Amino acid sequence: MASEISRRRALALGTGGAGLVAAGSLLPPSLQQALANQASERGHERHHGGGLRDIRHVVVLMQENRSFDHYFGMLRGVRGFGDRNAIELPRGGSVFAQPGALGVGTVLPFGVRAAAAAQQKELHYIGDLDHSWQGGAKAWRDGWMDGWLTAKTAATMAYYDRSDIPLHYELADTFTVCDAYHSSIHSSTSPNRNHLVSGWTGFEPGGGRAVGNDAYAEDKHPGYAWTTYAERLEKAGHSWQVYQEWDNFTDNNLEFYASFKAVARKALAGVEGVRNMTAFYDKLAAADAAGRKRLTELLEAGVRGLSAGERSLFERALRRGEPGTTATAFAADVAAGTLPKVSYIVPSAADSEHPGASSPVASATIVYKVLDALGKNPDVWRHTALFLTYDENDGFYDHVPPPVPPAGTDGEFWQGKPTGLGIRVPMLVISPWTVGGYACSELFDHTSIVRFMERWLGVREPNISPWRRTVCGDLTSAFDFSRRRRLPEVERPGAVPPFDGRWRPKPPADQRLPKQEPGTRLARPLPYGPDADGRLDADAAVFRLALRNTGRSSAHLALYPYADEYGTPQHRDLPGAGRHPHRAHGATVHGATGHGATEQGTATYGAMDGATEHGATEHGALGVGQGRGRGRHERGEVWNVPVKNGAYRFTLTGPGGFRREFAGTARGAAARATVRSRIDERRCELHLSLENAGDAPLTFTLKPLAYSDAARRTITLAPGRTRTLPFPTGGAHGWYDLALTVADDETFRRRLIGHMENGAESVTG
Repeated sequence: MASEISRRRALALGTGGAGLVAAGSLLPPSLQQALANQASERGHERHHGGGLRDIRHVVVLMQENRSFDHYFGMLRGVRGFGDRNAIELPRGGSVFAQPGALGVGTVLPFGVRAAAAAQQKELHYIGDLDHSWQGGAKAWRDGWMDGWLTAKTAATMAYYDRSDIPLHYELADTFTVCDAYHSSIHSSTSPNRNHLVSGWTGFEPGGGRAVGNDAYAEDKHPGYAWTTYAERLEKAGHSWQVYQEWDNFTDNNLEFYASFKAVARKALAGVEGVRNMTAFYDKLAAADAAGRKRLTELLEAGVRGLSAGERSLFERALRRGEPGTTATAFAADVAAGTLPKVSYIVPSAADSEHPGASSPVASATIVYKVLDALGKNPDVWRHTALFLTYDENDGFYDHVPPPVPPAGTDGEFWQGKPTGLGIRVPMLVISPWTVGGYACSELFDHTSIVRFMERWLGVREPNISPWRRTVCGDLTSAFDFSRRRRLPEVERPGAVPPFDGRWRPKPPADQRLPKQEPGTRLARPLPYGPDADGRLDADAAVFRLALRNTGRSSAHLALYPYADEYGTPQHRDLPGAGRHPHRAHGATVHGATGHGATEQGTATYGAMDGATEHGATEHGALGVGQGRGRGRHERGEVWNVPVKNGAYRFTLTGPGGFRREFAGTARGAAARATVRSRIDERRCELHLSLENAGDAPLTFTLKPLAYSDAARRTITLAPGRTRTLPFPTGGAHGWYDLALTVADDETFRRRLIGHMENGAESVTG
C-alpha cells in the first residue's frame, strides 16, 4: 500500500510506481476514502448548515518561493498563460513577452522540462533567483511589469506543468485554487511571513522598514516589538501550535519577535554561547550522543524556570522536534484528538519547496503526510481547513500586476515604493467545503489567512492596515458550507525524475507562447460588480471616466496610460455598495448547462447579514449616466483622466476579469460620441447606449471577440440620436469580450471584458 512505503519514492516512481493506488491518483488513499465516505454519508447535494461553526481546526502550511504562473500558468480554467486580461507593455506587446537588456530580444514563458532535456538536467532542481526588496521593485517597475529579465535573468520565465508537478495539479483539480492570491510584499521570505504571523511588517529596531531578512541575524537583532496573532490567540484562550523540527529553515517568524526572543533567552540561559533557538538546535545537531544529552538537560532546566505563561509560549512556538518528525508530530495530535484550533506547519529546508534547498518532489512528502494524517481521522478531516500556500515568488515570473495602494496611503509605502501587494503565489484551499475543482478569484494576500481566523474565532488583528482590509478578502468566499461535493475526475499524473543537482533553465531558441490547458472550471462567486464608461471633454482636456461598483466589496482598479496620460499606472479603490445587488439563495448560474454547474445559490456564511448600503447611489455614477438602472445599488465616482495633445488611449483593469479599453482623439469624427454601459445581472445582459452628439452620422460596429458566436452588429446613428444595444451573456455563463469601433473614425475604440456576478456559482472564463 502507498501509505506503507516512502512517499518520496512513490512520487519519484510516478504513475508506474508500485506504491500508487486509485488509478494514478497521488492523494493518500486515506484521504480518498474519507472523501468518498463523506459524499456517501451526506450526499453531495445535501445541506447540513453550520457554516464557519463547522470548522474546528485551521492548518496553515506555508511553503517557499514559487509564483503562480511558475506553477499554475498552464492549469486549465485559471488566470494563466491564456489570460484575455493580460496587460500590454508600455512600448507595445504582451506582458508575456518580457524585454531583455538593451539590444537583447524578448523571452516568453518556457517549460522547465524542455529546458532540462536541452541542458541535460533534472527538472525539479532548478536554483533560486533574486528575491530581494530592490529586485522585486525592479521587476515590477512601477506597475509596468517589464523588468523581469534585467532583475532576475531569463530563468525567471521557466514554468512547470501538469506532468512536472502532478500532486499540485491534482490538489487544484480536487479542491479549490485561488488565482488572485498575492504575496504581501515585493520582497523576500521574512517580511512576507511577518504578514502571516502578525498582519503586517513594521519597522526594524534601527528604524528602517522591515522589508528584508534582517531578523535572520538573530543574535544581533533585538526582535520586533509589535504583537503577533499567536499571542492574541493565547490571550483569548484558543489553542495553537507551531509544528517544526531542528532545522526549520528559519521560517518560524515568531522567533524573531521580542516577546518570544525573551522567552528563548531565559530558557537558554544555562547553555553557554547560545542566545537563540536556531543556534541551540544547530549545536544540538552537531553534537555527539553525550553532547546532545547534556544540551537537552540544560534546555529542560531552563524551561522549568519559565513562568506558566512563558512555558506555554515556549512549547507552542519555540520547541522543535527531532529531524523528520514535523509531520509525525502533527499526525500524532490528529490521531490523539489533541490537534489545536490553529496549526502552523513549518517544514525543514529539505521539505520547504525552496528552489535553492528543496524541490516540488521533496516537498510533496510533507504535504502527503499532512493529508494522510487528516484522511486517517475522518472526524478531524470533516472539521478542518488546510491552507497550502507560498510566502513569496522567489524570482519567478508572474504576469498579473499586483494591486498597490494609491500614492500616499499611510503605512503602505517605503523608499517611495509600495510595500505590497506582492506577486501572485499559489494558494490551495483543502477542506470538505472546497471539494470540486473550483477557482476562487477574489483578491487575497497573506493577511487574508489572519482575517479568516478573525472571522472564525472572533479575535481581531489590529496590525492589518485599513487598505489591506479594503482590497483583500478573508478567504471565506473559497468555501461552500451549503453542501458536500462529488470528487471531480482528475488527470493521470506523469513521472517525476530523481534529483541531479541545481541549475538554471535557459529559454529555447524557438520561442512560442505556451498554450494553457483548454477548458474552464467551476468558479466561486465574487463580491465585485465594477463597471466604467465615460466621454471625452475636449475643452477641459480630460476624459471623464465614470466608475461604478454594484458589488458588496471594494474593487481595486488599475489604469494603464498608453498615451502618457500619466507617467506610471494609476490605482484606485472603488468602494462596494454594501451588498450584492441580486444576491439571493437560489440565484441561478449564468445560463449554465453541463460543465458541472449547479443552480443552487451559495449564501453560506452570512456575509451579507445586516450589510449596509451607506453611501450607495441608485442612479449610476456621479455626473455621468445618471438615471440609468433605477433600483440598482452602486457606488460611483468620476475620474478625470488628463488628455494630452488631444489623444487618449488607456486601459482600466479590475478584479474578476474586468477590463475596459478607451481610445480616441479630439479631432476624430467620433470625438463627441459617448458609449455608456450597464450590467443587468438579472437578465445576464450588457446594455450599451450609443450617443452621437456630433454633427455627422456615425457608423458603429459591435464585434464579439470571445465567448459568443453572435454576428457583429453595425448601426448608423444620425446626429443627436441615441440607441441602446442589449448583449446577452447567459449562454457564456455571464462572460463577455466585445470591441466597439466607428467606421468614420479609426482612432475611436472601446473594448469591454468581464463577468456578471449575481452571487451564485459560475464557471471561469
